[in-house]
Amino acid sequence: MESSVEQNPEREMERAFPNDLDWEEIYQRVIYKYSSPHGIQHIKELMYKLEDKGEIIVQHIKPSNNPVEYQTINGNPKKIPTTKLWNHKSCGQCGHIPGYPTSVFWIMNKLETDYVDEPHQTSCTGWNYHASGASNPVALAGVMVRNFWRAYEIDYYPLIHCGTSFGHYKEIRNMLILHDEVRQKLRPIMRKLDMDIVIPEEIVHYSEWLYVNSKRAASHKRYDLSEIKAAVHTPCHVYKLVPDDTIYDPIVYQGRRPAAPTGTVINFGAKPVDYSTWWDCCGFGFRHILTEREFTRSFALFKKVVPAVEEANADVFVTSDTGCVTTLDKSQWVGKAHGYNYNLPVLADAQFAALAMGADPYKIGQIHWHATDVEGFLRKIGVPIQEYKEQFIQYLQDIKEGKAETEFLYKPHRKIDFYLALPDRVQYERPQ
Repeated sequence: MESSVEQNPEREMERAFPNDLDWEEIYQRVIYKYSSPHGIQHIKELMYKLEDKGEIIVQHIKPSNNPVEYQTINGNPKKIPTTKLWNHKSCGQCGHIPGYPTSVFWIMNKLETDYVDEPHQTSCTGWNYHASGASNPVALAGVMVRNFWRAYEIDYYPLIHCGTSFGHYKEIRNMLILHDEVRQKLRPIMRKLDMDIVIPEEIVHYSEWLYVNSKRAASHKRYDLSEIKAAVHTPCHVYKLVPDDTIYDPIVYQGRRPAAPTGTVINFGAKPVDYSTWWDCCGFGFRHILTEREFTRSFALFKKVVPAVEEANADVFVTSDTGCVTTLDKSQWVGKAHGYNYNLPVLADAQFAALAMGADPYKIGQIHWHATDVEGFLRKIGVPIQEYKEQFIQYLQDIKEGKAETEFLYKPHRKIDFYLALPDRVQYERPQ
């Protein structure tokens, strides 16, 4: 028997959240308690004080970044830059889901966004931190600051692709601001590299950028998503690490869940469908995917995929982090050995948006890297998938035979020394 929520979710939402609620009061209420005793507003105040003292450099969001403000869970504003962006890519996306970053860049091209695909970026080492605990605070901060210095010195604002990097950097920022002893150990290391401690004014996830731009992106939509039911998984590391620094919007479950990626799904015309385990982890969990992989696979299937299919009758699972797409997508084949053939396609919000906007499913969306049947979903929204597939196979054959050149999203780098050469360092005054 269906529950009342499953029968009429809109009515149950109205009962739970009446229209006469004071949403300003709700934003101020502690819905999610801070992950540290220091709220983000307090952290920012301390950050600007340290900047005034010359203790750190703050990379500010400028008018040239065309920022947009959104509220966080506690009502405080967060500025989201929309252009002149330095892209901090994800190890797992580039290695396991290459259609993820290519979709981000394709959308940026479509929206005529000024961006840099940084060749000098390093890993955030979040895998080391969450999976092994083998690093230390100064090393973690050093990696973060080195990456952010690179964005600062070329005057492009950092946009973080990986949810883990996003949460990880927010925690390190708090640590650097709150703990003088870490700064004092880090500063001489950075100065050996001719750098100093630089912290962005806001730590921004690409899904926040995509949501802020989703209405404009949806104006380029080529396919009708109005009949699509999308189950959404919001990544733990995006909104459970320093939770008061993620943007919210009343259009998304009346402001009770993060704006992205659900708001992007809404603005693209699909119907978000709820399920009982929306809060749960995807199962990735870092350490146990290394040590207890079958736990991860079974958790992803039974705690996330099965409810999304059985309760919500979803056509697609949309999420916004590397580990979540990988786990939810690539765990489903394991269930087939035991007769659980759910085959729910899993896409990042960037892939979901780019495909709806007419991106090539193979060259850009790279759906052939997915374990689930994304082709069936694309047929449902009217994509001529067989035509795209034949063109892609011919494209690969032509490249192999030397009859065609590789296509790029932006002008390819022609010299290897471009990757090695650094511009003149930003000058700063060293304390006497």
